[in-house]
Amino acid sequence: MDNFIVSARKYRPATFKSVVGQNSITTTLKNAIQNKLLAHAYLFCGPRGIGKTTCAMQSI
Repeated sequence: MDNFIVSARKYRPATFKSVVGQNSITTTLKNAIQNKLLAHAYLFCGPRGIGKTTCAMQSI
């Protein structure tokens, strides 16, 4: 059971570069990380399936 990975995490992009269709979000997060100016919180909103959780997990 130790090797089990939930399919939603298994197939999720591992880098900002591999996230499709969210250029404005990934650019903003990459710039914040590079400049070491991360905000306390970011609000990701929108309909299902557009990459909110994926982008949020990339910035951890």
